[in-house]
Amino acid sequence: MRRRASLVLLAFAVFFAALAPLLRWYAYPRLAKIPPSEYQTAVMEASPATLLDYGTMKPRTVPKVSIVQTLRGNVPAAKKVGKATGRDVVVWDTLSYVAGPDGKMVSKIPERYVFDAHSQDPVHAGGEHVDGDAVRRDGIEYKWPFLTEKRDYRYFDAQTRTSAPIHYKGTRDFHGLEVYYFEQTIPWTKVPLPKTMPVNGVTPETVRKAGTTRWYSTKRMFWVEPTTGAPVNGQEIHKEELRGGTLLGGRDRVTVFSGHVKMREDYIRHTVDMVKSQRRLVLLLTAYLPWGFLILGLALLALALLLEARGRAVRPPAAPAAPTALSVAGRSV
Repeated sequence: MRRRASLVLLAFAVFFAALAPLLRWYAYPRLAKIPPSEYQTAVMEASPATLLDYGTMKPRTVPKVSIVQTLRGNVPAAKKVGKATGRDVVVWDTLSYVAGPDGKMVSKIPERYVFDAHSQDPVHAGGEHVDGDAVRRDGIEYKWPFLTEKRDYRYFDAQTRTSAPIHYKGTRDFHGLEVYYFEQTIPWTKVPLPKTMPVNGVTPETVRKAGTTRWYSTKRMFWVEPTTGAPVNGQEIHKEELRGGTLLGGRDRVTVFSGHVKMREDYIRHTVDMVKSQRRLVLLLTAYLPWGFLILGLALLALALLLEARGRAVRPPAAPAAPTALSVAGRSV
């Protein structure tokens, strides 16, 4: 019975020891993915800020400018792109809506971001765009990959429609989470005018006809939870200017917007709580279950060996063979 029990334990030990790497290296890459129906809203504020009054074409200091970012998963589009590419794809339709202190629109910029559900690599299909302009993204946007590494990444900047390095700057503690801190600086760059502007007679076409151009610079900061790759906080020191042309009344440049944009505290708390729950699910596949099964397999192996050793110790020694009738006292009969 001891031998039979040790064999059963040995079989379970092999099973759990083999299951541990399968979970980590086979199941996890296939199970960990972004759901196609994701929906998120975040509110960011710059308090105070400098904002251009398009009626007078003069910048003024305002108590607050709000940026509402909405992200919605487009399931039908994701299925269509997935069928065409043979990949597990997510399509995000996003909108950045900027409102002044009176709640009126300053600008709004829609985007479509198409990416691989598992790796977060961009997928160049399904009409990816920024404000209606077709783009071909290089690098990440909005979200880092699962199991984010301590290194630089390429991050897509929607204003310039280009990608640039975003630099890893160290590990920090944020609301009880260990996070990786990243920074990206975009130098002053000429960028397109928003296609939707405040309704007061100033349109992108009138600005272009006046020979005036729009310029932009920002310092972008993210606090990223590395297990999920989800940013739990984001900030920008954001500046925009109009330069040249006849629209500025002889001035060389005019500030359109300037402010330190920060995520509102209630949205930070909500994001941290959501990421903590998602983090546990990822760790279940990458650490808790694989290590648990490996330890269980080793424990079962040790128990099987122990039972086998005890079985051998208590087993009675074999009796000596009886002399045959043909051999007595060493002589043949």
